[in-house]
Amino acid sequence: MTSNESAGLLADKVILVTGAGGGIGRHIALHAAREGASVVVNDLGSTVGGDGRDAARAAQVAADIESAGGRAVANTDSVTDWEAAQRMVQSAVGTFGRLDAVINNAGILRDRIFHQLGVDEFDAVVKVHLYGAFHLSRAAASLFRAQGSGALVHMTSTSGLIGNLGQANYAAAKLGIVGLSRSISLDMARFNVRSNCIAPTAFSRMIESIPGQSAEEQARFREKLKATVRADQVAPLAVFLASDAACEVSGQVFGVRGNEVYLYSQPRPVRTMHCDAGWSPRRLAEQMLPAFRPSLTPLDRARDVFAWDAV
Repeated sequence: MTSNESAGLLADKVILVTGAGGGIGRHIALHAAREGASVVVNDLGSTVGGDGRDAARAAQVAADIESAGGRAVANTDSVTDWEAAQRMVQSAVGTFGRLDAVINNAGILRDRIFHQLGVDEFDAVVKVHLYGAFHLSRAAASLFRAQGSGALVHMTSTSGLIGNLGQANYAAAKLGIVGLSRSISLDMARFNVRSNCIAPTAFSRMIESIPGQSAEEQARFREKLKATVRADQVAPLAVFLASDAACEVSGQVFGVRGNEVYLYSQPRPVRTMHCDAGWSPRRLAEQMLPAFRPSLTPLDRARDVFAWDAV
């Protein structure tokens, strides 16, 4: 790395990135290092479904950062384990002397149409995504509170914000992360700690298994995504949100799709109706429903909402 690169937005910062052995996480780790950060590269090395372990994935990304002149350490702990989350934070502090930001990116998929979804498939996905985000955020919170600064960046998904077929477990976890992030941003604001979410659209192994399409449709979808939405396009926003340049930004939900960056609205009342006599089920059917019907949210999937091509 050149001296200009080492004096980037994350100069002298220490960043922990989970799920950094490939895909979006790998690009975030590399981009953070190019902006001057020392990086804890966490990856269990499992499959998309969460099976197996391969320490080589995290080690390779750490080696890539070091070969470019940066500083990195590999970590293969599981985000589903509370004690392991403590070790990750301790690894950052023990190796680099501090921790400034955590990027919760680790994830798995166990896609299944809802009436066939098993308890174990629901549990496994929620533990990695929602519990994983909680474990790492909570493990870092005491440190951030003591030092009076810190940033948390969480990966949510259009599956939770909007909806997709066959992903009830994933959607529940990802929308739960939005609530978690919002609460963290409120509770930790007094300590100068920020928390934000990103809903990425990028081609990676995590999206290759989304159900609801024929094999031919999936093949066309994959080729289109490869050309228009890449994992490296998500990394700049994650790095920005982890940096002091985003000091005024907290409790927000952003999206990245190709070269587009957008800000999501968050649930607020859109219509209100008062009844002096109080509501009964019949009054709701006869008065409230006709008034609210035009404002009801349609059962769209993410692809229906983002109907235009990414560029």
